[in-house]
Amino acid sequence: MKLKSGHVSLVRFPPTNLVEGKYRPVLLLARMPGPFSDWLVCAITSQLRHAVANWDEEIEEVDDDFVSSGLKEHSLIRIGKLATVEEEMLEGVLGEISSHRLATIRSKIADCLERQVAGRRDG
Repeated sequence: MKLKSGHVSLVRFPPTNLVEGKYRPVLLLARMPGPFSDWLVCAITSQLRHAVANWDEEIEEVDDDFVSSGLKEHSLIRIGKLATVEEEMLEGVLGEISSHRLATIRSKIADCLERQVAGRRDG
């Protein structure tokens, strides 16, 4: 299956200390430009206690796109846990989130980056 933004895949996603991690679900945000097959992804976890209010995206069993996501339980899309991974590291496609949810996540990231740039101009 050809990968696309919005797919949920598996990757060996290390913790922030870069110790080798376990296979974890990730959300494919965008294929990176250039000659390499790299993807910008964000982590997905079932550890809801890690949620950052008004930032991370919960996906629950009652959501319209839960079944299509391929996730097994109520999960948290950790928008702040971004990584760039080689396409070869991605282990298939579990499912896909809705285009609306993907747009919301991308918008949050873009708004955050824009605020950072604006803050530097003002400061």
